[in-house]
Amino acid sequence: MDTRRLAEFVVAHKAAALPATVRHEAARALLNWVGCAVGASQHETVKRALAALNEFSGPRVASILGRHERVDIFQAALFNGTTAHTFDFDDTHLKTVIHPSAPVLPAILALAEHMHVSGRDFLHAFVLGVETECRIGKAILPNHYDVGWHITATAGVFGAAVAAGRLLKLNARQMVWALGIAATHACGIRETFGSMAKPLHPGIAARNGLMAALLAKKNVGPEQGIEGRRGFAAVLSTKFDPAAITEGLGKSWELLSNSYKPYACGVVIHPAIDGCIQLRDERGLKLEDIARIDLKVHPLVLELTGKREPASGLEGKFSVFHSCAAAILLGEGGESAYSDAIVRKPAVVRLRDQVSAVAERGLMEDQVRIRMTLKDGRVLEKFIEHCVGSIDNPMSDADLEAKFRAQCKGLLPAAQVGKLIGLCWGMGALKNASEIARAAVPAPAKTKRNATRAKKK
Repeated sequence: MDTRRLAEFVVAHKAAALPATVRHEAARALLNWVGCAVGASQHETVKRALAALNEFSGPRVASILGRHERVDIFQAALFNGTTAHTFDFDDTHLKTVIHPSAPVLPAILALAEHMHVSGRDFLHAFVLGVETECRIGKAILPNHYDVGWHITATAGVFGAAVAAGRLLKLNARQMVWALGIAATHACGIRETFGSMAKPLHPGIAARNGLMAALLAKKNVGPEQGIEGRRGFAAVLSTKFDPAAITEGLGKSWELLSNSYKPYACGVVIHPAIDGCIQLRDERGLKLEDIARIDLKVHPLVLELTGKREPASGLEGKFSVFHSCAAAILLGEGGESAYSDAIVRKPAVVRLRDQVSAVAERGLMEDQVRIRMTLKDGRVLEKFIEHCVGSIDNPMSDADLEAKFRAQCKGLLPAAQVGKLIGLCWGMGALKNASEIARAAVPAPAKTKRNATRAKKK
């Protein structure tokens, strides 16, 4: 039984057996995730979610990164999973298009604020959680995603359950139960893309996975939640390859196929943004110089990011047409390119309407062909073989640090940001993993009265 084999592996695996490359990639993923969570901590999505749920929190023992509020561990998992995905700036496992960190890290960070967890055990549990969600994701592709399930949420809940279960020291049978409970709590549909509901998906997966592990610890759960006749795989996919879950376990690591985003939008748009920025910078182009932009793209670009007339910043993240126009205007594809104001800017809208995209068979997800026609009659062409952030053209450690600082700017003091970066890189040596959570919380705002008292002292 594949669930049993997976459970036995994650329960028996030793932290010392992790290759150094995998440990380093885990630290890179942690750094990227913390920056994304802090960066979106003041977004309207989390403000509204807090307004709806905060009063119902249980014991307030856990942190929301980038905010002062404390909540119970389930709400912390929910909110930190949500903020990490709000800007669509989080990591991507390109084989499955799962954003692996957003469902897993919030679950175990919340647990680490409830019980003592060493940094070494924290990273080990994270790696095992990513391994689980990505392998299950591979086993149900492509049908699962194609029919409309959001695989980051539906597979991510398994990663959260396994990672939390590992920290709770579940035995093999309890881990099977945790996976079974996760299977019945797998949810998230692609119809919500471009709305505030979408970033809730990994948060819900983190919360549900944590709950699954805690229930399994008390011996609650089914035996065959994934591969049973009416289990997760049969209900949520018309194709299931169980061998993908267990083949090569412990020999190959899915985290090594992880990638990081330089642009705050769907990863399939990144090649087009890359190419537009390069042409802009090489030729000193402005919006008014361009008559039209013609793209040849991977088919997923049109399926996932084909919104022709986005009405908001969140919708703009799923528009290759807007992304190209914003890239020409700003010369970058960070969160500033996806504000409501930029999406509605008349000059951006005019150029957006002159962008066309057609699918070309044979192009990879990280490739694009761009033909840009200028108003003076010149035609410029650019082929992006591997966009920045892809496996073949990865972001460096320094790139990730720069991205982290940019996201935290104005939210945390520079000194605190530097300390937080150091803690992420050094997580494996921390005595208490919850140091990360405490370091990511802003200092209390000083009132005028308190400032006067401090001055007198």
